Amino acid sequence: MFDLHMVLAITGVALVGGLIGLDRTAAGQFMISQPIVAAPLAGWLLGDATAGLIIGAMLELIWVLDMPIGSFVPANATVSAVTATAVAALTSPGGAPRSVLGFCILLSVGTVPFTMMADTYVRTWNSRLLDAAHAADGADVARSLSRAHLTGLLAFFLKSVVLYVLLLPAGLVAAALFLRSPDRVRVSMELFLMLLPLLGAALVVRRLSISALDPFLLTGFITAGLLAMVLHLHAVMITLLTVVAGWLGVRYREHRS
Repeated sequence: MFDLHMVLAITGVALVGGLIGLDRTAAGQFMISQPIVAAPLAGWLLGDATAGLIIGAMLELIWVLDMPIGSFVPANATVSAVTATAVAALTSPGGAPRSVLGFCILLSVGTVPFTMMADTYVRTWNSRLLDAAHAADGADVARSLSRAHLTGLLAFFLKSVVLYVLLLPAGLVAAALFLRSPDRVRVSMELFLMLLPLLGAALVVRRLSISALDPFLLTGFITAGLLAMVLHLHAVMITLLTVVAGWLGVRYREHRS
């Protein structure tokens, strides 16, 4: 299973994922760390952009409102999305079936405690760097702050790399065992995948405290449904249109508030 090609693929995902992860809080914040962007990018690099698009859309719906504001440390959706996509792409090189996609999304839930603990540890360590920089004398303060900032960036990058190096092999082993499971288990994962958009939409509605149906989400769902009937769109496009509409609604409400 873990031949040279697989080791190189894991290493490449870890390095690229580490760079993407900096966008969450450490640098840039251009939104490329969002699952809807990070997962398709990882899938494209591994030859299965469709798997990345499906996984990213599902996880974006679930975690779209979990943002690292103040002292709150949310689940690292970037690590979860990239890990799930990489496991799906590397497990099924010719294109991951729906059962594998569903299992990988479910598997990503298991990464949440580890990512939260790692993020909390790095944040605590970075706060010590800031305290040490402030304690520097006069002219050395600016230099110490610059050094602390660069060290913090490196810490966040290495944190993500270590998480990928640990989580990806474990996920690949779990996926290999899943492929040996009975047919009923694989069918249940396909059903789980098909029901996930409903769960994600429900979470968005609940977290926005919407008393009625959100017009953006409703418009996206109706538009996707009509296009599916008229143009016979793929299920991926239906999910993507609904997710984009819900995401626009969330950003619009955040801007107004």
